[in-house]
Amino acid sequence: MFELFQFEFMRNALLVGVLVSIACGIVGTLVVVNRIVFISGGIAHAAYGGIGLGYFYDFNPIFGAIIFALMAALGMGWIARKTKQRADTLIGVMWAVGMAIGIILVDLTPGYKADLMSYLFGSILIVSKANLLIIACLNTIIILIVTIFYKELLAISFDRVFALTCNIPADTFYLILVAIIALTVVMVMQIVGLIMVIALLTIPAAIAEQFSQDLKQIMIFSIILGGIFTTLGLGLSYRFNLTSGATIILISGTAYLISLVIKQYNQIKI
Repeated sequence: MFELFQFEFMRNALLVGVLVSIACGIVGTLVVVNRIVFISGGIAHAAYGGIGLGYFYDFNPIFGAIIFALMAALGMGWIARKTKQRADTLIGVMWAVGMAIGIILVDLTPGYKADLMSYLFGSILIVSKANLLIIACLNTIIILIVTIFYKELLAISFDRVFALTCNIPADTFYLILVAIIALTVVMVMQIVGLIMVIALLTIPAAIAEQFSQDLKQIMIFSIILGGIFTTLGLGLSYRFNLTSGATIILISGTAYLISLVIKQYNQIKI
């Protein structure tokens, strides 16, 4: 299995997998703990509008995805905080409109869009060096933000009232949280695509949360799990000529089901 890493594109794919596993382990934990998977899904699909923007104006679609993902994240985050009713409906509308804008812009773009499907279903094996550099930069930004504001993010994740009593601007840090989710979504779509981005973002953290209540431990465990899932997925997809992103998600989902069985067995045993 290790001979496949003699190829440069496989080494690049492994590096991207490691970088994304770190981001997903950190940010995915915050997503699971705050129970905002739906908002994360909305951000992921709205980002497609930025991809269409990149194609239409002939620049790297990743930059367009970053712009749209951040706009959608801040918009959805504000709606979730300020709108007490119908927040899910409004987020769903933004989700759909973002995708629709992307599709229309792609339709209006002349020429053949050879790599368009890779943004929907992922294509870790063809990640360019330019996109690899972008992913590394995004990863660094995410780590710095979470490191600097860890206590504040911890406070708003577990007890918003306590955060307010400590004079922590909960709404501001909530918007910071959804912003780093947006950056992570843009990274993850390079591996599994926008359609399956939520699975890789949340499954490792969901598994880790079942066996620990400490936020830092969950993050570390999630990073390790994400690295294992992406590496195994790469190896198996290469060995059996399968789609890498789907293979990674299938392994992750299987591991999640196994973790549920183990937890249930432990509870019965106790």
